[in-house]
Amino acid sequence: MKKAIGIDLGGTYIKGALIDEQGNIVVKEQIPTLRELGSESILERIAELVRHLAQLSEVPMTSIAGVGIGIPGFIDERLGMAVEVINIGWKQVRVREPLEKILQLPIFMDNDANAAALGEAWVGAGRGTNSAICVTLGTGVGGGIVFNQKIWSGTNHMGGELGHFVMDPDGAPCNCGRKGCLETFASATGILRMASEGIENGVPTSLSSVELSTKEIFDAAAAGDELAETVVTKAAEMLGRGLAMAADLINPEIIIIGGGVAKAGDGLFVPLRKAFIRYALPRVVEVVRIVPALLGNDAGVVGAGKLTF
Repeated sequence: MKKAIGIDLGGTYIKGALIDEQGNIVVKEQIPTLRELGSESILERIAELVRHLAQLSEVPMTSIAGVGIGIPGFIDERLGMAVEVINIGWKQVRVREPLEKILQLPIFMDNDANAAALGEAWVGAGRGTNSAICVTLGTGVGGGIVFNQKIWSGTNHMGGELGHFVMDPDGAPCNCGRKGCLETFASATGILRMASEGIENGVPTSLSSVELSTKEIFDAAAAGDELAETVVTKAAEMLGRGLAMAADLINPEIIIIGGGVAKAGDGLFVPLRKAFIRYALPRVVEVVRIVPALLGNDAGVVGAGKLTF
């Protein structure tokens, strides 16, 4: 049975796993990214982690089909290049060529949201489906579209960027340079921003601006807090409308929601599903399920590994 290694490159940690063709994790590890040391050092650390995983699992390097890497930014897969990765300060960094030279293995790459989407669609919440929209609600809003266990990347790897649907052109600034993107409402950052603005504007609330978290906001909303309810409703409304637009276009079997914000459970999914039903075409609503992700932090490494098969 073939084995592959999946790498999930993050700003703080590089996660890696050796997986088999059924998506089972044989062994996994993580090491600090140490982004301050620069791109060359990070690539060397990735190679080091690959060798370590092979050694731990007692699989010869010659028996590994390849290495897949999920990168948290814009990539050019054709050139094997990370075009821009803000959280580790990369611009126009070649990834495939130097790693193939070091490891003597095929290197595959995609952005981290696509890798996580592929993992969930393959052996996670989307197992057994042919079409899926996967969304990660974290610091930002990542998206991926999967057809027949393959990522739909678009012409230059910009497919699936659901987080940058412009929901309100007069809204808050987004990291992409525009205003009012879905990311400014439905990400953890957006939810915290809306709550903080409400506190500053004197809206009655039990929330404190000190060490505010999305969990506190969802808990307060469940307890009937006025500001928290408003923030959660707004986030779910915008996410439901954005997903309805995507679903009307793609007509998927399943929409999978992961990331830290999704841990709110029914506090998010109940208003989200109601909003989705209001905005999506009835025949689209009939066939699609909106469900929480299952793989958690393993989705990225599993999906990255899948890229090699």
